[in-house]
Amino acid sequence: MEKELDIEIIKKETDLLIIGGGAAGIFAAVKAKEMKPECEVTIMEKSNIKWSGCLAAGINAINAYITPDETPESFLEYVKNDNNGVVRDDLVYTIAQQLNQVTEEVERWGLPIKKDENDNYLARSRRSIEINGDEFKPILANRVEEEDVEILNRVVATNYLVENGEVYGAFGFSIRENRFYVIRAKAVICATGGASGIYKPNNEGGAKHKTWYPPFNAGAGYAMGVRAGAEMTSFEMRFIALRVKDVIAPTGTLALGADANQINAYGENYLKDYDRITTPIRLQATLRENKLGRGPCYLDVSHLDEEGCEGLRKKFLNMSPSIVLQWADREVEPNEEPIEITGSEPYIVGGHGQAGYWIGVDRSTTLKGLYAAGDVAGGAPKKYVTGAFVEGKIAVENALKLIKERSEKKVDERFIWQEFQRVYEPLQQPGILKPQELEIRLQKVMDEYAGGISSGYQVNRKKLLIAKKRLKQIEADVERLKVENLHQLMAAHEVVDRILIAKVVVAHLLHRKETRWPVYQANLDFPEQNNQEWFKFVNSVYDSKREKVLIKERKCHDLEEVGVQYECAY
Repeated sequence: MEKELDIEIIKKETDLLIIGGGAAGIFAAVKAKEMKPECEVTIMEKSNIKWSGCLAAGINAINAYITPDETPESFLEYVKNDNNGVVRDDLVYTIAQQLNQVTEEVERWGLPIKKDENDNYLARSRRSIEINGDEFKPILANRVEEEDVEILNRVVATNYLVENGEVYGAFGFSIRENRFYVIRAKAVICATGGASGIYKPNNEGGAKHKTWYPPFNAGAGYAMGVRAGAEMTSFEMRFIALRVKDVIAPTGTLALGADANQINAYGENYLKDYDRITTPIRLQATLRENKLGRGPCYLDVSHLDEEGCEGLRKKFLNMSPSIVLQWADREVEPNEEPIEITGSEPYIVGGHGQAGYWIGVDRSTTLKGLYAAGDVAGGAPKKYVTGAFVEGKIAVENALKLIKERSEKKVDERFIWQEFQRVYEPLQQPGILKPQELEIRLQKVMDEYAGGISSGYQVNRKKLLIAKKRLKQIEADVERLKVENLHQLMAAHEVVDRILIAKVVVAHLLHRKETRWPVYQANLDFPEQNNQEWFKFVNSVYDSKREKVLIKERKCHDLEEVGVQYECAY
């Protein structure tokens, strides 16, 4: 195969391999060079670090910051309250302790942060501050390029180098050159972000990639961890964003940045009927209004004057210009008609939600040599970009300790050849299916049977069992994939990874027999919370030989493993 495809195998060695050049990955790389300048650091990035990840389009606020009236303790209580008590206190608290420190650091790197007349950061809410962040990602990229860091852009990570349950590097392939990479490392930090594209999106056709979460975040880091046998957590907690209809623009800019009222079609503020208003409750209440025939629902900014409308447009230009274009196309001002809102499709993320690797306070995974930071790290929702910075920093601090004591590990040539064959097989096999065809089938199954938009995000056992069966059929058709070039090869591996993640999601949804998080995990068979029985984490380990998801339950507070493994047979 190597000769026929004319693929060059590039073998490299480094001290620290960082997979993913987003917020967590770049911050980790800079910190590594600052702490230990002689450390060899390599970033493997699927796109280009200047425009990749969740910051690619910019943002207009730092959403995790300890304002003068807040403390790390109050931040932890807020996160726990918003997630019905099931979060990793230790992870959230260690993030909260350093949020302001990393914010001030990126300001020194060049991030424009808005300030009041007293030169204090301009607060948007109790836990966020306003910024001009349209160039946020290039600012980060420019900073890491100042360091002696090897950056491998346009290289898709495919699997870890694993020996006896320990990670010693990763494989990857270039989508611009005929190169297959084998990178040995004394420590690896996974910072690839979460997963979109598992469920059918709001928009179809040419607009299908108009999503809340980046469409190019396909969950490779999750899938690599699952295949390697890492313990994962909380995949049943999908994150579903409340967003502006069609353009999927953020509603926080309207609710927090413009004091918008959330109203139904009759102009009624329907949130007034709720004693406790959390992020998922805002979405749940909207779904309820539509179900009761009082929709559509809106965010109303009719109180804004001309200056306020102009300010709102500027805020959206920092991260979501599509809504500004929509206003222009309709020839309306933001205050002339209410802004319709809707729920997005579900995403699997560890930043707004808490799906991801099960990690220690040092951000180590259950596989020695592998650390996780940012959206790919589980257990700590609402970390946002500054939380990703903190986790990257913590991961590096501990990875450097391991690097100091760890010797190099040789790679078995058989493993290299096996992964080479797996990666390039879609270019060689006589298949007939395009990656997009499998992706559409996957999204349809997950939408209809695993709690997507069409089912109001609700699940039940009967439908989940259908999803489980259909996913197995889709997985079997992976052997029929056929691609013509390296870019299509990337798309093939993205859909393969998404199918595996979907299997884990369904297994987790089947196991949690209650409704812990409104909308995010709404089980019609068990519509109520059950704190006594289910005040715990649902974790899993994948048995790749038998292709089965094994569930582990862990207590919320002492985090020990409880009960027996539950086998979800695939």
